[in-house]
Amino acid sequence: MEKGVSTPAQSALQASVSRLGITEGQVVQEFGYDSDVDDDFRFALEDLVGSELEDEDYGDVADAVLIWWRDDDGDLVDAVVDGLTNLAEGGSIVVLTPKSGRPGHVDASDIEEAATTAGLHTSGAVNACEDWTATRLVAPKSARR
Repeated sequence: MEKGVSTPAQSALQASVSRLGITEGQVVQEFGYDSDVDDDFRFALEDLVGSELEDEDYGDVADAVLIWWRDDDGDLVDAVVDGLTNLAEGGSIVVLTPKSGRPGHVDASDIEEAATTAGLHTSGAVNACEDWTATRLVAPKSARR
């Protein structure tokens, strides 16, 4: 199968998506979809996993959760806990927030606090696309014996 030629912007999106720890064949549940999300980022993610993203009403197990979050969306802890509801063991949550200086920007400390309160920790941020930063949340490694 021959792949089409991609633009530098498409290549950058594909690289960003691949750094989120989400892989082909995984089920990704999406929260916080609105008119301001980056559709090109979503399409790149769908291309990677090979299927459409599942919506907030999805009732089965998800391998990863994507949360689009803005400063005025409410309580981020509640959103992260909602994301954990269907998340498979070993799965991750990706919180996408507007970049610094853009409307709805969320401080990294707020994301860290929400992760900690939900029993998770941040495992790095990625420049996801033009207007959004992605922060990956994962369960802490189990305590050593």
